[in-house]
Amino acid sequence: MESPLEQFKIKALIPLHAGGLDLSFTNSAAFMVLAIAVVTLFMTLSVRSRELVPGRVQSVAELAYEFVAGMIKDNVGQAGRPYFPFIFTLFMFILGANLLGMVPYTFTVTSHIIVTFSMALFVFLGVTLIALIKHGTHFFGFFVPKGVPKALIPLVMVIEVISYLARPVSLALRLFANMTAGHTMMKVFGSFVVMMGLAGVLPFAVLIALTGLEIVIAFLQAYVFTVLTCLYLNDALHLHH
Repeated sequence: MESPLEQFKIKALIPLHAGGLDLSFTNSAAFMVLAIAVVTLFMTLSVRSRELVPGRVQSVAELAYEFVAGMIKDNVGQAGRPYFPFIFTLFMFILGANLLGMVPYTFTVTSHIIVTFSMALFVFLGVTLIALIKHGTHFFGFFVPKGVPKALIPLVMVIEVISYLARPVSLALRLFANMTAGHTMMKVFGSFVVMMGLAGVLPFAVLIALTGLEIVIAFLQAYVFTVLTCLYLNDALHLHH
């Protein structure tokens, strides 16, 4: 039986090496490009007609737009409006990549820690830079909660800095772990269905239930990643603690 982890193996589609570096175009890169292309095509088709009474595609696109806009308004406020294009793009890319990975024989790019950590690190550096530009040295007051006794400030600052630096790690691990675990379980039960033949009715029923659950998780993980980005942005803009 093929290992359930085989589906996560990165394979070079177009081998390319330069200066001792492996710059090959892989299946992971291909599905990232495909996710971007699918989302771009979907959004382009949804706004092309701009009907007063929207069709299905336009309705879904407007729902996604309003969902992210509402998320930013609730978690960041009006100050978050300039960052809507980035946050909307982030949400749609993660959702698109997650759902694309549900198609049989495809590749789930968000099941790789390097992909999720790259996105998380970009968000972390971005919001930190925004905070420094907006607040200057007052930003470092974020690491000293109000009401802390002066004697405990050094210890609390160390804890707060470690907690702050752990943000991209926790953000990346949450998405990576959920997508990897879910697809591994689906692969295991899918193998049971094949091996057991007619007796595989129960594993097949579980597989169907897991598929539905994974579709929900694909949306939830895109939401969680994006809403945490909004919360981090809110901290950067308002220095809430």
